[in-house]
Amino acid sequence: MQWKPNTTVAAIIKKDDQFLLVEEKIEGKLVFNQPAGHLEKGETLIEAIKREVLEETAFEFTPEFLIGIYLYPNPNNKEITYLRFCFFGTYTKKQNKRKLDNGIVRTVWMSKKEIEQQDRMRSPMVLKCINDYLKRNSYPLTLLNYF
Repeated sequence: MQWKPNTTVAAIIKKDDQFLLVEEKIEGKLVFNQPAGHLEKGETLIEAIKREVLEETAFEFTPEFLIGIYLYPNPNNKEITYLRFCFFGTYTKKQNKRKLDNGIVRTVWMSKKEIEQQDRMRSPMVLKCINDYLKRNSYPLTLLNYF
């Protein structure tokens, strides 16, 4: 049997000293995550991250660089592993009339300290991506190739 990880994208968006997160309901629990989601068939990673940020925050997003690529086995389901591509970028404008994606309760800006004090992060990847951004990890988007 062939194994395939679930490909996901996530966005680091910073304003002053705060990061944009979404509060979402997962399996009956409220948790915080970066705007993130799955790559859909026929999409590029750049198209996916722009779509996911728009769907989950109502912000239009311009990715500037790749922060890292993360392999994360789901601790609650050993059959699922995520391959996350995390991008840094800026939001350009908010589509105020747009409804947030199903399951997203709200968007929230948090400092790194507030994030570290939370016990409701969806996964350890949230803080890992932020720490990698703060370490100045940055890879050009030209690293990603499409055929």
